Amino acid sequence: MDVVIYHNPACGTSRNTLALIRHVGIKPHVIEYLKTPPNRALVAQLVERMRVSVRDILREKGTPYADLGLGDTSLSDDQLLDAIAAHPILMNRPIVVSPLGVKLCRPSEAVLELLPEHLAKPFVKENGQVILDA
Repeated sequence: MDVVIYHNPACGTSRNTLALIRHVGIKPHVIEYLKTPPNRALVAQLVERMRVSVRDILREKGTPYADLGLGDTSLSDDQLLDAIAAHPILMNRPIVVSPLGVKLCRPSEAVLELLPEHLAKPFVKENGQVILDA
């Protein structure tokens, strides 16, 4: 199964999502999006495929969100996409792409909707929380 994860290794949710994908035996294409940011058109495509708004993938914590005034609801999707293109940290993570769909996987177990059920086996997150039980 071909899976892509837009990943930030400094993020626990992203690490757990990646670990869960690997745990079920899938070797994903890992894109550290802060080192290799997706271009504006690709971000727009991901948003469209997720059937969400650009605002739905914006990250506030640890970003220039407030400094850029991105809480202003009158800003257009194009303006928000421009902000993400200029500051990739504004794109929330992890975003996972699989043949079963595209999803912002917060919480990390949301990735299970994008993986074949028959691959599921017991899994425990970094913090000890059981996601999949025997």
